[in-house]
Amino acid sequence: MKTKAPRKPSSNRVLLENRILRAAEKAFATKGFSGTSMESVAESAGISKQNLIYYFSSKEALYHKVLQVILDLWVEKMVFSDDENASPKQVIESYIIEKLALSRDYPDASKVFAHEIINGAPVLKDYMVSHLKPQFERDVQLVKLWISKGLIDPVEPEHLFFTIWASTQTYADFSIQIQLLMGKSKLDADDFDVAARFLSKFVLKALGAQDS
Repeated sequence: MKTKAPRKPSSNRVLLENRILRAAEKAFATKGFSGTSMESVAESAGISKQNLIYYFSSKEALYHKVLQVILDLWVEKMVFSDDENASPKQVIESYIIEKLALSRDYPDASKVFAHEIINGAPVLKDYMVSHLKPQFERDVQLVKLWISKGLIDPVEPEHLFFTIWASTQTYADFSIQIQLLMGKSKLDADDFDVAARFLSKFVLKALGAQDS
């Protein structure tokens, strides 16, 4: 007897789930977990509470999903290239651009993630160990390979990543501070492009990376 393949969710369902998640991200980012209600998320998403519960049975389930989505995006997009022909310059520039894109496109999710980490990662701890840590360790080994080949100056690879994460994520987590100091109501695409060029140049110069 053949086993039926799982049915793919409809496009309407995917769109609605994404709308719910965006609404939840904003609510959790501005009010925290305790200050967020399922009613407020449903209202923001433009659906009934009953409909919301159909997709996410509880606030805890919704919170877990928001965190899982942003971490999955990080694992997918924040990955060093496995292309042996790619230079450290190419890889690092792409990495910084992708990380800033996440801060630009998912600022609320980034804030929720930051709150979770500040509170000791009670929900994400195991998920980070199983999903983020293996990729992190592979990327660290690639940096060590570059060092051994003389392509960049000797550095502590782990702290290279921590520095890049901190400098890129600040454009999401502390966006209001940047906006106020720059006299802007909102950071636009040009601001993120400028940030990407600056941070890439800054990091590459610190690493003594070759231009090729």
